[in-house]
Amino acid sequence: MEAEKIKESIKRAAQDLFRKFGYHKTSVNEIAKRAKIAKATIYKYFESKEHILHTLLMDYIRVSVDDLILTNTAEIDEEAHLSNLIMKTCRLSYTVCNEFIGWDFIRESTNSQDFLKNLSNELEELLLASFNRLKAIRQTDNFHQRMRFLIKCSKNIVFSFAFTSVSDSDVRKNFVSFQKEILPYLVKAAITI
Repeated sequence: MEAEKIKESIKRAAQDLFRKFGYHKTSVNEIAKRAKIAKATIYKYFESKEHILHTLLMDYIRVSVDDLILTNTAEIDEEAHLSNLIMKTCRLSYTVCNEFIGWDFIRESTNSQDFLKNLSNELEELLLASFNRLKAIRQTDNFHQRMRFLIKCSKNIVFSFAFTSVSDSDVRKNFVSFQKEILPYLVKAAITI
């Protein structure tokens, strides 16, 4: 049980520091100092700082996706239901990048592109697994393919405007534009394919 406490202490310390300073500006030494352990102890539980971040994000995303899926069942129709889920998922992705990683690191680091791609793919799989539990969406032939299409299109669009936006107000404008002008067509296409 002691090992679990140490691992949680490392994760808490890293999360606090990532949120305060961003991933790029936080060192393993600072995480160890905040967790009140030796730097070598961190490497007993996590292979790298990136692995700590990945673990934190997946924990956060799992809980958030489950909450998203399970508490969002009051929509009137299938299209509204899917649109709402996709928008919440897009906001979740943005929050993850904004709070845990930091946009400077994402825009400047070549490693961050691969990291985000892998994270995005894992989020996609979590969403697909969660969609399987939904009763509000009729699961007809090609359900997985249609949902994968919807998720991939949405995440590519959202990440493209998140990377190119200069300010938070630009991001908000792009979210509104995506929600009103693009998402309804993606959802309709996913449902009618």
